[in-house]
Amino acid sequence: MSSEHNNPRNPIRIGSRGSQLALWQANHILYALRDAGYHVELEIIRTTGDRMQQPGFVPPPNLDGKGIFIKEIEEALEEGRIDLAVHSLKDLPTKLAPQFTLAAIPKRADARDVWVCEPYWALHTLPTGGRIGTTSPRRRAQILALRPDVTFVEVRGNIDTRLRKLEQGQCDALVLAAAGLDRLKRTESVHQRFSPCELCPAPGQGALALETRSESHVIDEARDAYIRSAIAFLEHPYTRFAIDAERTTLDALGGGCSLPIGAHCFHEEGKWKMAAQVVSPDGESMVQVETEAANDADPTALGLRVADDLKSRGALDLLAVATV
Repeated sequence: MSSEHNNPRNPIRIGSRGSQLALWQANHILYALRDAGYHVELEIIRTTGDRMQQPGFVPPPNLDGKGIFIKEIEEALEEGRIDLAVHSLKDLPTKLAPQFTLAAIPKRADARDVWVCEPYWALHTLPTGGRIGTTSPRRRAQILALRPDVTFVEVRGNIDTRLRKLEQGQCDALVLAAAGLDRLKRTESVHQRFSPCELCPAPGQGALALETRSESHVIDEARDAYIRSAIAFLEHPYTRFAIDAERTTLDALGGGCSLPIGAHCFHEEGKWKMAAQVVSPDGESMVQVETEAANDADPTALGLRVADDLKSRGALDLLAVATV
């Protein structure tokens, strides 16, 4: 630990969005670094995605929806105003710009989706025509495959905003990521955690990404190397493998957060297992695969094998419908 870089006058600067969940995630990393003896501070950065959730927002020209929660944070990282960005990994595009790298991926939290509803404790108990709050095309398609009778309500905003809209009766239930509710200790109305074979999670769901400048975009070579070294202990190899496999599948299918693609990789019984789903927007057609690989498998090869299997079963046809 270099005293030249590790001093209170020149702390590791973490950049994060200002939502309650984003701040929990950033502070989780901040406290881990402080416990390890590093001086750290947090800088809150407002992103395009945050502004989109405000009333009256006018989208800028050519907004494609990719990276809307990370653009301004990456700009601060590239310019050297921060040293480290903490993201929800599923917010990141499958290919980073060359000036950035995922220097560490900590151990993943629960990757599953959860059912949030007090009167009806599971999806199958919701009355016919029940209103489910979600903006995710993936969740909508997967839910329709299980319950074609339900309706959906556009519910945007952070977790507290969505829970408040549920309490106000704007919808009958919510489907959210387990990790966010678990981290904020807001699971009082969670009565069902969906199996990945029912609602297959988004690639990267439940994981954090610690992004730094890459070795090809160095501002201060010694300091940038120090930052990467400082966070190295947070790397979780099993999570890295799973994330690499899932994101490879997503990339091979040409997908992003706006397409109904689920992919979930995990390690069990000494081998790697991966479930993946592609569902038509109306939920009527689905391609689903489950794959196993040896403990010493390559994550990219596994992700490509899963993508090829999905393609051979017609996944690209379903995705083509989803983009129309």
